[in-house]
Amino acid sequence: MTDLPDRQFGFRTRALHAGARPEPETGARAVPIFQTSSYVFEDPESAAAYFNLQEYGNTYSRIMNPTVAAFEERIANLEGGVGGVAFASGLAAQSATFFTLLSPGDHVVASRALYGGSITQLKHLFKKLSVELTFVDPDDPDEWDSATTEQTRLFFGETIGNPGGNVMDIERIAEVAHRHSIPLVMDNTFATPYLCRPIEWGADIVIHSATKFLGGHGTSIGGVVIDSGDFDWSNGKFAVIAEPSDAYHGLAFHETFGMYGFLMKLRSETLRDLGGCMSPFNAFLFLQGIETLPLRMDRHVSNALGIANWLDARSDVVSVSHPALHYRENAALLEKYLPNGAGAVFCFELEGGRSAGQNFIRKVQLFSHLANVGDAKSLIIHPASTTHRQLNNDELQAAGIAPGTIRLSIGIEDIDDLQWDLEQAFA
Repeated sequence: MTDLPDRQFGFRTRALHAGARPEPETGARAVPIFQTSSYVFEDPESAAAYFNLQEYGNTYSRIMNPTVAAFEERIANLEGGVGGVAFASGLAAQSATFFTLLSPGDHVVASRALYGGSITQLKHLFKKLSVELTFVDPDDPDEWDSATTEQTRLFFGETIGNPGGNVMDIERIAEVAHRHSIPLVMDNTFATPYLCRPIEWGADIVIHSATKFLGGHGTSIGGVVIDSGDFDWSNGKFAVIAEPSDAYHGLAFHETFGMYGFLMKLRSETLRDLGGCMSPFNAFLFLQGIETLPLRMDRHVSNALGIANWLDARSDVVSVSHPALHYRENAALLEKYLPNGAGAVFCFELEGGRSAGQNFIRKVQLFSHLANVGDAKSLIIHPASTTHRQLNNDELQAAGIAPGTIRLSIGIEDIDDLQWDLEQAFA
């Protein structure tokens, strides 16, 4: 085979091949499922070197596993990061990131347009960690700037807000973060790296709930954290990464591992100690899902835009919050960050409040009523009753959720059939 070391392969090619090599013992082309808890060491010296982080090798599947490693490498490649660490869920990946970076007394600035589970996690987890939290308007860089204090240690937002559909101006928010010498952490679940790669616009850490579009078939729970490798963790604000670690006999992660310092800390301490690892079988399913991610996302996007426009034309719909409609007056923002489309999850509002929304959901037949998004099948839910139930009225309003709001995750079915199902539910 001709060696092509300088070839810049396209996204679709990398979605199939990144992180995957024929298995050397058997020649298996698909990534094998290494369903093992642990590994036999070559000798006592190599085992000690692995555990001391002096050499890189498999020690225990709570910390690393070859199948999981292939998934980590593939998604890091697609996002343009230096590496990734996988977790048992998206919220596990998110909380592990916070746990790694933050100490008591620190402060976080976050978008107020977040997934309800993220808002709840930030409010209550941070309180237990004695970390202060300020929610801001994701569309106003000045508000992010003015909310920042000497104790602020990171900014957090979503590429496409769940479920309000706002699109963050990543580059401008990243500039504000870097002016204060702190990282921008982005949840890119709704966009996927096919639609947007936040690292290219200045984000430092990207998080995914792999449960959604990466898996694509509603079969597995998982999450992953990707690091750009560009942030300077030795800038005086991140002693947790830059200074010697008591857990590793004085090892300084950033000095020792350079651009991999955060990821090594995340894996070797946080994942090791909290234990929220991804199973090899789930990693295998996520690898299968990513292979078809570009094909599925094209159909997700076109179907979603078609349904959004169809709903927007109806007199019995109060409003539609699809990004392409929400940002009609600022189309340049979508063209900049989402040139391949604005995702497949959006909301519309019915008159009649909570009861109207719940009654509508009772009538659908093709849409599945469940608490997930990103499935190949179309999904529907009433956020105020479910995914965002823990939010008070002010928080619901800030997140763009009214009592009659319905969230759709548009799948890859024939669009005529999706319109038929919604039409008969309206009727």
